[in-house]
Amino acid sequence: MNSSSAGAVALKRGFFSNMWKYKFLYALILPGMIFFLVFDYVPMYGVVIAFQDYKPFGGIKGMFIDPNWVGLKHFNDFFHSYYFGRLLRNTVVISLYKLVFGFPAPIVLALMLNEVKRAKFKKAVQTISYMPHFLSWVIISGLVITILSPTSGVVGELVKSFGGQPISYLGSPDYFRSILVGSSIWSGIGWGSIIYLAALAGINPELYESAEIDGASRFQKMRYISIPGISNIIAILFVFQIGGILNAGFEQVLLLYSPTVYQVGDIIDTYVYREGLLNTKYSYSAAIGLFKNVVGLLFLIIANVVVKRMGKEGIW
Repeated sequence: MNSSSAGAVALKRGFFSNMWKYKFLYALILPGMIFFLVFDYVPMYGVVIAFQDYKPFGGIKGMFIDPNWVGLKHFNDFFHSYYFGRLLRNTVVISLYKLVFGFPAPIVLALMLNEVKRAKFKKAVQTISYMPHFLSWVIISGLVITILSPTSGVVGELVKSFGGQPISYLGSPDYFRSILVGSSIWSGIGWGSIIYLAALAGINPELYESAEIDGASRFQKMRYISIPGISNIIAILFVFQIGGILNAGFEQVLLLYSPTVYQVGDIIDTYVYREGLLNTKYSYSAAIGLFKNVVGLLFLIIANVVVKRMGKEGIW
């Protein structure tokens, strides 16, 4: 046996011995692995219907045994449809708004909480900011609709008290995207700050003490110690955010939008929902979903390369 084969055998033995040594830790991640395997990887076989004229009553036979292949027909239909430009524009614009305004929000909150010295106040703020994350978008959307109602909502009553005329904010193209971004930030800012707070806790306290002796202000310590200390975490999460640039928030948009705001609020996922489930165009909707995922993968790879060339850690 040559040295390379011996090394491979030793590496394999080391891997399995490591797994046995930490078997209980691996057992903890097993449910998560099974979840992703069953709900994310196994259903990937269904992507083949994007290249077929699939009929739901055909079952497995219509998908694999006797399929009606149409090649790239559904992709061409989507690219040349009236909705393609509008859907792509709305999806990218909403995602960019959430990236520009929503991505820094948890970082800012974590930096501010890191400077709070009163433990009780800090815990209270953390608890309050975490709570919206545990509410489903059904509940959050109901709250938003109630608050912004032009007839009985709090905002409408305030506008009336100042002599104004309340309007339907959710039905107005001028306000709809702002409502999406604002409610998204409110829902995720607290939960998103957890990982940054954990990273800040790992920074050597002596760095802050030395900076304080040198007369550094809180802002300077934040700028020159805290932010560089969590820059790698920021870079990794930024890559994931870029990879999901075409995920503009399906559930949120579906629960808040209406035909009056389709021109600014209709995104790829809601269009897939209408065409696939409501109009039963399964192959057409599968082709659109595949297009979206491929584009997302390309964005993920490009963002990871850019981040690594900037000297930060990527996701691989």
